[in-house]
Amino acid sequence: MAQQHTEGPPVRRADARQNVDRILEAAITCLGRDAHATMGEIAATAGLGRVTVYGHFSSREALVEAALTRLLDQGDAALADLDLTGDPRAALRTLIEASWLLTARAGAVLESALETLPPGRVQELHAKPARRAEALIRRGRRDGVLRSDLPVDWMVGVLHHVMKGAAADVTQGRLAANDAPRLIAETLLPAFAPPGGPADR
Repeated sequence: MAQQHTEGPPVRRADARQNVDRILEAAITCLGRDAHATMGEIAATAGLGRVTVYGHFSSREALVEAALTRLLDQGDAALADLDLTGDPRAALRTLIEASWLLTARAGAVLESALETLPPGRVQELHAKPARRAEALIRRGRRDGVLRSDLPVDWMVGVLHHVMKGAAADVTQGRLAANDAPRLIAETLLPAFAPPGGPADR
């Protein structure tokens, strides 16, 4: 009886995981440069053949979603360590500044996802980050330092739309990346202040 080599499948699984990691990092790199990067360009950057890439991701849509999901997971892990206690306005500024670094990295990937994925899918993928902002805005409303006359969902949506718009402006060269977090915070914090009250400075 021929001897069985039990190490084969685990090695293949490890190779597959490494290939997936290479493909995803290549996708993030390529889409970060060009939101319309092709599967062939991503495969070349990963140092793999198109057949291997398609073996793991059946379509460009599936790969774009996986790349955005990886970025969002990495971002969520980083944001989880933020200290968002204390004054909700200061905490919101902290969240904006930290989130911007992640949004800037994901900018062109996000642009590709918005063009590629079905309507509403990108919003679903952002659900977890949105909950962090929602909790902070609700606390600010309870403390009376953030306006309560607008729906919370609307305020969270405005926050994300402004950040995505800033990312698009940076990608297209209309805004310097270093200026974006300050401009976002200085735009949104006064807009979120209670009507008739002092705006954030």
